[in-house]
This record gives sequence, C-alpha cells and structure tokens, in this order.
Amino acid sequence: MSYLNQHLQTAIGIIDAYDGVVPLAAYLKNHFAANKKYGSKDRKNITHCCYAFFRLGHALKNHPPDQRIRVSIFLQSNVPGSWAILFEHSWIEAWVEDFDQRIAFVKTAFPDFQLEQVFPWLGQMGQEVDQSGFLKSAFVQPDLFVRIRPGHHKNVIQKIADQQIPFLQLQEHCLALPSTSKLEGIVAMDQELVVQDASSQSIAQLLKQIRIEKKSRIAFWDCCAASGGKTILTQDVLGNLEITVSDIRASILHNLSHRFQRAGITHFHPMVTDLSVEKPSLPQKNFDVIFCDVPCTGSGTWGRTPEQLYFFKESSIATFTLLQKAILKNVIPLLAPGGYLLFSTCSVFQAENESNLDFILEEEAQLKLIDAQYLKGYGIKADTMYAALIRKNA
Repeated sequence: MSYLNQHLQTAIGIIDAYDGVVPLAAYLKNHFAANKKYGSKDRKNITHCCYAFFRLGHALKNHPPDQRIRVSIFLQSNVPGSWAILFEHSWIEAWVEDFDQRIAFVKTAFPDFQLEQVFPWLGQMGQEVDQSGFLKSAFVQPDLFVRIRPGHHKNVIQKIADQQIPFLQLQEHCLALPSTSKLEGIVAMDQELVVQDASSQSIAQLLKQIRIEKKSRIAFWDCCAASGGKTILTQDVLGNLEITVSDIRASILHNLSHRFQRAGITHFHPMVTDLSVEKPSLPQKNFDVIFCDVPCTGSGTWGRTPEQLYFFKESSIATFTLLQKAILKNVIPLLAPGGYLLFSTCSVFQAENESNLDFILEEEAQLKLIDAQYLKGYGIKADTMYAALIRKNA
C-alpha cells in the first residue's frame, strides 16, 4: 500500500470518530499531538484528506468516505500531482484545468452527483450572491489575508519580502498570502498588521461614509467584540475613539485586552453582557457609532471550516435569526441622534441579512439606510460577508 493510501485510510478513521463538536483544526491538532508518529508530510496529507471529505458538503453523502475524498481532491486541483496514485487512469485523463469539465466527468462517474447538493440551501441565499461562484469556492482553500496598519506599509512589505513569503497585494493595505504562511516573529502582529479577511477589511469602505460633526472623540461601541479586529479597523479608519467593547464571554475580553495592548489601544471600557436576553446589562450612555457584528451561521466562512457545512442543520438559520433580532432590539436604543449603526454578518443567508436589515429599519422610524452590500469573497479566495450602514436622524 502506498503512503498516500495509508494517509487516506488514516483520514477515514479520523472522520469516522469526528462528531463536529470542536473545530476540525483543533481536533486534528489534538489527534496528532497524541499520535507523534506522524511527520509533517504525513500530517499535511492526512489533513488534506479530512478537509476534502467535508468540502464535498452534502453531495454524495451516502457514498463511502474514500469515494467522497477522491471526488473532492479531483475537484480541488487543476492537476493531480502526487495524488494521481489514488486514481484510476480514466480520472487522470479527465483531470483538466477547467472546473466545469471536471464537474461533468464526476457526473458521468457518479450519476447522482449534483454540485447544488454541496450547499443545499441555495434558495435561502441572498439574491446578490452568485450561486455558481459560491458553490465552486467550496473547493478552494481560502488565503490568509492581512491588513497593514497605517504608517507601516513600507516596513511590512520589506519584512515579508525579505523572508521570501509569496504575497499578492489586493489593495494598498490588503495582502493575500498562502494559508499556511507564518508571520509571527517576522512582523509585529497587531501593531504593524492584523490578520483579517479581505471582506472584513472591505467594511472600511462603509466606515469611511460615517460623518460625525463637531466631536473631539467619537463614542464607539463594539457590542459583539469577539477578538476585537473590528474595533482596530474602526480606530484606523475613524481615529480618536472613546471605545466600549462587550461580549458574552469574559475569556474573550481578556484575550482582546492583550491584543489591544499590542495594537496600541490603551484606553477602553470592557463589559461582559448577554445582549440576547430581555433585560441585559447595558452601557449607561449613547453612542455615535455602534458596530454590531452579530453571531451567525458563519455560512460565508465555510471555505475555511468545511466541517461546519457538513454538520449544518437548516433549523439553525431560524435560531440565529431570532438571536440576532434580540441583540439588535437591545442595541438600537443606545444609538445617539445622528449616530451610525454598522450591522454585519459572515453569512450568505437572506434571513440573517436583508431580513434583519428590514427589521432594523422597522424597529426605529428615525433610522435611515446609508449603504448595504454583500462583500463577495468567493472570487478572491476570501470569506463572504454582509454589511449595512444605518444612520439615526439627528
């Protein structure tokens, strides 16, 4: 048996034991830590097979794991490379650069294969999202994106180039690097640059539409703060913020505080609160800008975490939508006259995006839409997000 066949069988054993409760990346890390016999090449190939299985989503779900893995590997690559040993000659001959031709060949080998079954909720997707492009992106490993912070552009570019790390400059401050790139120890993380998906960075275009008049400092609330990347972005775009950050998890805010120190943000007000309950603990002030990046299905990020695609239940859409509306209902009253609400998700589902925007505008008559858009990452190996900028009448 070839070493790739052995890796394939090892991956199948891991897949059989995996239940989706913890992220696949963390599960694999723990598995390899407990089984130190695997070298770096072994781990890379086994990991690739595991992710290939889940990238197929809900297509061919009744077929054996080895068949699903082979089909997915075939669809992911323009050339077979070392994986050729896992395939019959007819598959090698059909292995062409054109993705649609590879799809057509899979259909001849598996007549029950339908690309639409990879993501079987297309009818609930926002109309702005190109379904074909989004489906094809399921078989593409997203890049690692970084945002160079103001004043560090020349220095960061030079440091990365000196290490001969390949990169593509998408915008002045946005770089795309291979997903396995390691930057720790090369640049000052969070001080010189932040790891941030290209679509998340694009939210800056909405932030630049904010106009706050006659204010020495802008009262800003990142109400679902998570790791704090949105606050750092807003600080870099708007500057001079009086920052409040909140999250349901104290541990998250603890980690955020260390990240803010590295980023040079020394003054902020952290707050642990559950904004989804009927009467949550709330800041005792109004805000000029509220960034509300609500918890969501994460369906726009499943290229990075395809196991979530595989284990996803449609009922979760309604669950998250109710959660989002509860949060928005509590947040909106704290918007100051003339203030801005920036609402965002990393979802492609209409119920979490356009329907929530309708809910926001109906919740408060003084709110007016400035801009709303899908940030489409599927064409540039990035996540897909939705963002809307809303202003309250002065």
